[in-house]
Amino acid sequence: MLMRTDPFRELDRLAQQLMVPGTWSKPSAMPMDAYREGDEYVVAFDLPGVSAEAIDIDVERNMLTVKAERRPVAKADDLQMELSERPLGVFSRQLVLADTLDTEHIQADYDAGVLTLRIPIAERAKPRKISIGVGSGRKEISG
Repeated sequence: MLMRTDPFRELDRLAQQLMVPGTWSKPSAMPMDAYREGDEYVVAFDLPGVSAEAIDIDVERNMLTVKAERRPVAKADDLQMELSERPLGVFSRQLVLADTLDTEHIQADYDAGVLTLRIPIAERAKPRKISIGVGSGRKEISG
């Protein structure tokens, strides 16, 4: 459907959260949900604390790539950090989209730290009825 199966994905995500922040060459994964709603697929990415300007969405052929960067908040000189659990750095996720999806009409919305992509199903992939012609409508050409 939308992505390849990876049995170690959850283990990799946990290990990345415990290690160093993501960089542009080795970004961290971001959590997501994917589901079908009517005639479109919806993919929602959790990106709390990321500004809309720091999100990059690309589609090349059938590969969807979402990259985002959470930068540190400007801090005062006399600030002493007591606890820092919110990861900073670069986050990325790639999805292989089926050929039945219309990548030309993807809609993206960002609200309350959630990036939501709506990907419509292509017209050619939707079920349709085929009419049957009756024999009286045929003409024969003689030469």
